[in-house]
Amino acid sequence: MSVKSILPERKTTRDERIFFASIHWNNGRILKLHWTAALISLIKLLGPSNVYVSILESGSWDDTKEVLQQFDTQLAELGVRRTIMLENVTHQDELSRVPSPDDAGYVLSPEGTRELRRIPYLARLRNRVMSEVSHAAGSQGRGFDKVVWLNDVVFQAKDVISLLSTNNGRYAAACSLDFSKPPQYYDTFALRDDLGRKTASQVWPFFSPGKSRDALLAGVPVPVQSCWNGLVAMDAAPFQRVGPLEFRGTPDSLAQLHLEASECCLIHVDNPLTTTKGVWINPNVRVGYSAEAYAAVNPTTKWPSMREAVLGLWKARLGAVAAAWRNYWEQWTVRSRIDHWKDWSISIVTEERGVNCIVNEMQVLAANGWKHI
Repeated sequence: MSVKSILPERKTTRDERIFFASIHWNNGRILKLHWTAALISLIKLLGPSNVYVSILESGSWDDTKEVLQQFDTQLAELGVRRTIMLENVTHQDELSRVPSPDDAGYVLSPEGTRELRRIPYLARLRNRVMSEVSHAAGSQGRGFDKVVWLNDVVFQAKDVISLLSTNNGRYAAACSLDFSKPPQYYDTFALRDDLGRKTASQVWPFFSPGKSRDALLAGVPVPVQSCWNGLVAMDAAPFQRVGPLEFRGTPDSLAQLHLEASECCLIHVDNPLTTTKGVWINPNVRVGYSAEAYAAVNPTTKWPSMREAVLGLWKARLGAVAAAWRNYWEQWTVRSRIDHWKDWSISIVTEERGVNCIVNEMQVLAANGWKHI
């Protein structure tokens, strides 16, 4: 029942070109202790001339800027092409700006105040990072093969090499599994199984009965409709075409009905390669939001342990009805509000393809991060 290292993997060649992308906010500690060193090791394996690094830091108040400045020096010494953007605009600065009536990316709170939506804000940051793809490719006369997004996670170079090798390199996107407090996986917001369902549980085997769970139990790449989960490798082609693939949020008019969807889920809905190449979880690639979490899910023995696997399967069986009922009611709520949106919003566009990404939440920016309202 445990995941074993039996996934077919190709060796990433040194002539494959990789675009590394990341956004950071108050991540100084993990960058300093783990992240930058791991990425340097990875770049040396791939070849400094074969990579581009694009990073946006957005108004941190810890030492993130200083760590990234040191990282920039290290990349320069290796001859790595890069764009590292350090910004002084804080969340509070964003919130202090008085929006005009036509400004997008806002919702009206129950108290009647206009609130800046978290997801369009994050989508805007991610698109700024990705805007460097065309510039970097144009300056070299050759595009990129893969885009790799790196969260603020503990990882090793071998994890990214393994992720790039998922399905012998054929995928629209391939994701790791991420953990903050093992055995619970972390990013429930973006992960949907092959049928578009939220996971049944945050612990092994995660998925409801079906193809996604079967693949996980077999230790092979897991077909899903969307994922993010710490590390994400994507085919770079859609980001390099005329009218490139971009991150986005749902329409403000839909968000006003207390509905939200992750930009990291919607990107797969909009990706034209999703239907032909698929989106996959590589269960052999597991990352953590701390060194302790990383070690817990990358033991020297099997993962999960036999005990964890057996307990997880029994809990899944016992909780299957409750999970299905919970998912049904949330989807009923979401779809009812979408139907209301379509009836109510006669004068505006009311198409949203990413229905399976939508959850019953309203997320807005806060000075110290973000909050639900």
